[in-house]
Amino acid sequence: MKIHERYLARELLLAILLVLMALLTLYAFFDTIESLKNVGRGQFSVQHAFLYVALRLPGRIYELMPIAVLIGALYALANLARHSELTVLRASGMSTFALLKLLFKAAGVFALAALFLGETLAPFSERAAQEIRTKAIYNVIAREFVSGLWVKDDRAFVNIRAATQDARLEGVRIYQFDDENRLNYVLEAEGGEFLGKGQWRLTGVVRTVLGDLKTLRLENHSENARSRVEREDEMRWNSALSPDIISVLMISPERMSLIGLWNYWRHLANNRQNTSRYEIALWKKLFYPAAALVMMALALPFASRHSRMGGVSLQIFAGVMVGVVFHMLNALFSSLGVLRDWPPFASALAPSALFLLAAASMIWWVERR
Repeated sequence: MKIHERYLARELLLAILLVLMALLTLYAFFDTIESLKNVGRGQFSVQHAFLYVALRLPGRIYELMPIAVLIGALYALANLARHSELTVLRASGMSTFALLKLLFKAAGVFALAALFLGETLAPFSERAAQEIRTKAIYNVIAREFVSGLWVKDDRAFVNIRAATQDARLEGVRIYQFDDENRLNYVLEAEGGEFLGKGQWRLTGVVRTVLGDLKTLRLENHSENARSRVEREDEMRWNSALSPDIISVLMISPERMSLIGLWNYWRHLANNRQNTSRYEIALWKKLFYPAAALVMMALALPFASRHSRMGGVSLQIFAGVMVGVVFHMLNALFSSLGVLRDWPPFASALAPSALFLLAAASMIWWVERR
């Protein structure tokens, strides 16, 4: 690598790291304020609050990487343009394509870092953060696996295959034990709906009863039996679980790893469940690290002209706004893809494709001038 290439790469990397640290500090501050509101609920303490925020930092870094690349690149390139260093590079024979190629090399470092975080540290730390928070506040022990969410609720172990945003459950299985850790019954329900005050209405219930029914505390049963299967169209289920707890326990698809998403998608597909949200998240996982390259390409036309200090500030503000719009479009297209049943590939690729098209158009316009 030539001297001027090393110099440009160093300026870009330092600026992007500086912006990333600033954004991370800002988000951590707001997360801390939000987390401290839960201090005093259950056993949740100040130590739990700071540990929760710390464990969420890898996921925050993954989310903020493209925005940091855009703002950092804008800042570095605008400073180089203000000191006429970009003009010198162009006058020495460096073409726009060569400059863009060098920018992509720097962005590639952050794209690989985002891919590494998104597949290794971020899913693990996000899961650990949610487990610590849930156990401290609600005194509920839970883990999420390919088979769904597993929760220990008093003397019962509950398996929930899927949960929707409108407080509905799909594929509920309850293993109820007595005080001597003997299995009393296994209950399977096709679905569940939250009624309020700790009550759920389960539908399509199949209950396999083992042992004495007096220990089961179920409605409309009083005789004793050793083992039998009972079917009911619906029944009431009292539980400490609530939609708020379940929404916290269920790790969002965007925070899962590629392998985890792939396995869960296959599980839902094999059980003929709706997989749109997880397919979109799977494609987004593949495309999101490449967003750093798109943001770098978008920064080049913004910083191509000679700027004074006021121009640099304006460009940084424009970069922040573009980054916010990109983040919002990512969430918007994901939601629209699920609601409108768009192809998952198109829903995940659309924001990056639109911004890449905008970057190419702006570069062409700058070159034409």
